[in-house]
Amino acid sequence: MRNPSALAHTTSGKLLASLAIVGTAASIAGLASFASFTSSTSASQAVSSGTVTAALGAAGGVDNRLTIAATDLAAGDTMQRAVKLTNSGSLDWASATLSTSATTSSLLDTDATDGLQMVAETCSVAWSEAGTAPAHTYTCSGTQTTLIASRPVIGSNLALGSLGSLTAGGSDYLRVTLSLPSSAGNTFQDLGSAIEFSFTGTQRAATDR
Repeated sequence: MRNPSALAHTTSGKLLASLAIVGTAASIAGLASFASFTSSTSASQAVSSGTVTAALGAAGGVDNRLTIAATDLAAGDTMQRAVKLTNSGSLDWASATLSTSATTSSLLDTDATDGLQMVAETCSVAWSEAGTAPAHTYTCSGTQTTLIASRPVIGSNLALGSLGSLTAGGSDYLRVTLSLPSSAGNTFQDLGSAIEFSFTGTQRAATDR
C-alpha cells in the first residue's frame, strides 16, 4: 500500500505541472494575438489664406481729399475731391462698390431732388490738382471714365465697374464731385451733413488651388 503522503505529493506535483503547461500556452496565445507587420509614411503641406484689403491714401493728403470739409455751400456750388483706391491685399477682387451714409444728417443728404448730388469718375493717371484748398479742382490728362453718373449723394453698394484695383496691388485714381443743385431753396440755408464714403472690395470667385 502506498504512503498517503507520497500520493499527495505525487498528485500535487501533477497539478503543478498541469498549471505550468496551461500558463505557457496562454503566453503563446497572447503573442499570436498582438504580433503584426506595420509600415507608415507621412507628408506635410503648408496652407495659408489670402487677404482682401481696400485702402485709401493718407487722410487729407493729395491721394485722399475726401476727408476735407466744404463750408458755406450755396445753391449751384460744386466741390471736387480726389482719392486713390488701392487693393493692398493678396487676392483679386470680383467687384468694388461705394456706399455712402450720413453720420450727421440734414436736408442736404435726405432730399433726393434738391439735396447733394454725387458723380464719381476715374482717370487712368493721377488727377492734376489746381485751385486753393479746400476748393481744389481736378483735370485728367489720361483717359477719364464715369463710374457713377449723377445721383443723390446717399447710396448703398454702388458698382464702380471695371477698375485697376480689382487686381491685387492695383490702384485707381478717383474723383468724387458733390454739387448742391441751383434748385435748392431757402430751406437749405445753414444746414450741415457729414458724409461717409465706404469702398468695399469683394474677393474673386473661388478656384482650385
